Amino acid sequence: MGALGISEKPKQQLQADAEFGDLLIAYLEQLGVEYIFGIPGGAIEPLYNALARSERRGGPRAVIARHETGAAFMADGYARNTGKLGVCCATTGPGATNLITGVASAYENNIPMLVITAQTALSTFGRGAFQESSCTGINTVGLFEHCTRYNTLVSHVEQFESKLATAVMTAFQSPSGPVHLSVPLDVMRAVTQTKTPAYNLSDLLERPSLIDDLAVDKLYEEIISAKNPVFLVGDEASEAIGSILSLAVEVGARLLVTPHGKGLVSPYHPLFRGVIGFAGHSSAKEVLVDKSVDLVVAIGASLGEWATDGWDTKWLLTKRMIHVESAEVNFTRSPMAKLHVRGRLSSIFERLVSRYEGDCRVKLHAIDAGVPNKTHVEDVEHERYFTIDDEEGYLSNASPIKPQRLMRELSNLFPPNTRYLADTGASFAWATHYLHPYDRRLAGKRDAHGGLFRAALEFASMGWAIGSSIGTALARPGNPVVCITGDGSVLMNGQEITVATQEKLPVVFVVLNDGGYGMVKHGQRLTGAENIGTEIPETDFAAFAKAMGVESHVINSPDDLLSLDIAVICNRQGPTLLDVRIDRDEVPPISVRTSLIAQ
Repeated sequence: MGALGISEKPKQQLQADAEFGDLLIAYLEQLGVEYIFGIPGGAIEPLYNALARSERRGGPRAVIARHETGAAFMADGYARNTGKLGVCCATTGPGATNLITGVASAYENNIPMLVITAQTALSTFGRGAFQESSCTGINTVGLFEHCTRYNTLVSHVEQFESKLATAVMTAFQSPSGPVHLSVPLDVMRAVTQTKTPAYNLSDLLERPSLIDDLAVDKLYEEIISAKNPVFLVGDEASEAIGSILSLAVEVGARLLVTPHGKGLVSPYHPLFRGVIGFAGHSSAKEVLVDKSVDLVVAIGASLGEWATDGWDTKWLLTKRMIHVESAEVNFTRSPMAKLHVRGRLSSIFERLVSRYEGDCRVKLHAIDAGVPNKTHVEDVEHERYFTIDDEEGYLSNASPIKPQRLMRELSNLFPPNTRYLADTGASFAWATHYLHPYDRRLAGKRDAHGGLFRAALEFASMGWAIGSSIGTALARPGNPVVCITGDGSVLMNGQEITVATQEKLPVVFVVLNDGGYGMVKHGQRLTGAENIGTEIPETDFAAFAKAMGVESHVINSPDDLLSLDIAVICNRQGPTLLDVRIDRDEVPPISVRTSLIAQ
């Protein structure tokens, strides 16, 4: 490799008169990116011309959203499930501003994303051009400043490659996140004499496995000397989850997850005690309240409000915590921790497992923990080692169907490789507490992006799951995808369902139809606020789906749900919508959130 990381390897040849778009696509091919999500428009037409040429030869292609926010959500879902760069684009003016909610969501959830927006031609800046969004108009570069890790205007075609390389490298740095390039129309149209990409981005993104050896040694000693350890797993632990689970089995550490980390640990793992924080389980809280617990190892957990029972400093954020992170910025949320361990999580836990297995002096709790000495158990019983709030509702045969029973049956009906996404609002609360996918994997090597449950917290955009489920289905062909959303979210972003139709994706959209903004309604009641602004007129979402050419079913009772032919639904060349008329009086498990609001 030459100076500045410029590759000396053979590179893909471009056509003799390559434009900006062709060069961009050549770089995306280096990274294995298959899709660019967005909506075409006049100012970004050159990029779409290049995408048309790329699609004809079998290269990266365009996926056309219905709203630019949906495009960003799709790129988010694709990135989460592949580990690759999510890419979305928009034309100038309102196209660019429409992206901002989706990009802000990716920023809060550390999703590596490349955002390309167009500008009117440089020569028109300041002259009142149609949809001008330069520094003399609606300054879109300025608007993206606070929701991106890197943000710049490409004012000359000669700047493009170096700025793109910087952007992509920044997107994958810690903390990762979205990056933005704003490109004027005349720069997009400029012909470059470059026939090959100057950089090999794959080489530049190769990350060394950095480890703080001293801190890891201290962590090892703390774990093996602990009498009653607990591992708290967050979503950023996904790349190391196999080693984390193996180590937990070896030392008999009970397992808790944050709401973000739900889906990384099988809910039927003998060491699993539930979700801590928002919509969590009392059994998880009981573990932390147990005074015999002498060590809590928080792994890849950002420790925000929803993951900490509202910053609980009595039982969670205490001096018995060790915080293990790749993103050092998260250490600011655990100043009380007895030890901070920084580095790549997969490398840290692979070393811990290897050292434990090779240390003949250490023979701790593997037998006493009662954990099967297997990594993939085919015959694990559906036995829960955690508690749920409402067992009666979970088993209820009532009509209208209880949301608790709905969540129970979803995980029973769909195959074990199903990916579930839960939208912001009551949908997320119900799914976090009551949806328990049957993941048989207890330990050992795991897909680094294999979480079966996803949500977008912190920024918590309604409708995120609708777009993200489409990106997930494109990233995970052959795996069923279930999007759990609410009537309010569908009325915001339901138009993206037609993208699943166009792409022939068998996504199942489960709409919790309760005629209102459920989380807000119940939150107002629980906090003593005025009851205002929560009602939605009765909406037939099954008819709404059929109007878009989508197969749909109305679900009023458990029998309606159980009568569905799930095999047919999962193999359909297109989406299915379930209009689930839930019991609107059931209160979702949101007490952690409402108590904080009341305070």
